[in-house]
Amino acid sequence: MIKPDQLTDPAVRAFVTAVNAGDQEAFRAVLTPGATMSDDGSDRDVTDWTDREIFSSRGHMSVEKQTDDGRSLVVSYRNDTWGEMRTAWRFTVSDGHISRFETGQA
Repeated sequence: MIKPDQLTDPAVRAFVTAVNAGDQEAFRAVLTPGATMSDDGSDRDVTDWTDREIFSSRGHMSVEKQTDDGRSLVVSYRNDTWGEMRTAWRFTVSDGHISRFETGQA
């Protein structure tokens, strides 16, 4: 596993750190205004999805691999709703903030 503080891209590092800490304020701070996301190829509302899939269900990311200068991850993701699953995450970073992230089963 790759520790969050060893992730290459600073915005992705902040994203993973905020998710694992359950820190919604830090999470919102790493996103651009109007950031978008998709889950398994379907666009979702960022606020609704992150509240349900991350924060209210105690989501946690254990990073297995990073590529694309740290903007693509393979993660063992777990939460209280779905348990643990292997997922892929891809990030678009603009001016040091995440403007889009895409996740789905790896």
